Amino acid sequence: MKRILVTGANGQLGSELAVLSAKYPQYEWIFTNRNKITLNDLDLLKVQLNEINPNIILNCGAYTAVDKAETEKELAFTINHLAVEVIAKYASDKNAKLIHISTDYVFDGSSSIALNEEAETNPINIYGESKRTGEIACLNVNPNSIILRTSWVYSKFGNNFVKTMQRLMQEKESINVVNDQISSPTYAADLAQAMIDILEHSEWIPGVYNYSNEGEISWYEFALTIKELGGYNCNVGGIPSSSYPTPAKRPEFSLLDKKKIKEVYNLDIPNYKESLKKIFIK
Repeated sequence: MKRILVTGANGQLGSELAVLSAKYPQYEWIFTNRNKITLNDLDLLKVQLNEINPNIILNCGAYTAVDKAETEKELAFTINHLAVEVIAKYASDKNAKLIHISTDYVFDGSSSIALNEEAETNPINIYGESKRTGEIACLNVNPNSIILRTSWVYSKFGNNFVKTMQRLMQEKESINVVNDQISSPTYAADLAQAMIDILEHSEWIPGVYNYSNEGEISWYEFALTIKELGGYNCNVGGIPSSSYPTPAKRPEFSLLDKKKIKEVYNLDIPNYKESLKKIFIK
């Protein structure tokens, strides 16, 4: 029986994989949080990987506090770069399959067309820089890895934009949301299923792939869709990013082109609104 190690088990994606795992009893699933897999202690991480001895690693664990990363650069790079390198080295040495999760924040936002896997990367914040460095290390150490870049992840688990909007729209009469950052949301359950579909595919084809739900929207338009589906009466206004300054810059345009993953792995990717509806089903 193949043993799958899932890092970041308490996060949105790890939690969705835990839900799906019941449908795939042919695997032995090992879900680890930061107590069982220590991404900020590289020597301990090596020991833990050898103790667990997985055949497959789904690396969902990461440092994801985008704004805090600006002042916690060393920690962000340890987790998002150096720990990824250790995991990729283990996978290479043990001939284990590795799917590593990355981000649209490896781009600078200057594009006006959907970004494919060959598009030039140029991170504009520490988080994006740490994730891009992790991608490079992963592929250098283990070219047989698969890297999935994703964007605007949300789930019924954890903290995310959808949950925040649901709360604010019930608490406040009006809110403002930035309207000049464009991408597409990703329902973590869809991404989790895509990861399993890749594992179940007849052929393992390594490389970088993009995955998000279909659609091209701003955070403001995303909020309007949440308002519509939730039936909230809150007034939602659109504002430029300059009116909502944050420690870390965000790319203005980071829409991902999913053509490659759809063709190579024959994936059917839902529209963002169809997936968002599932959050509102009781």
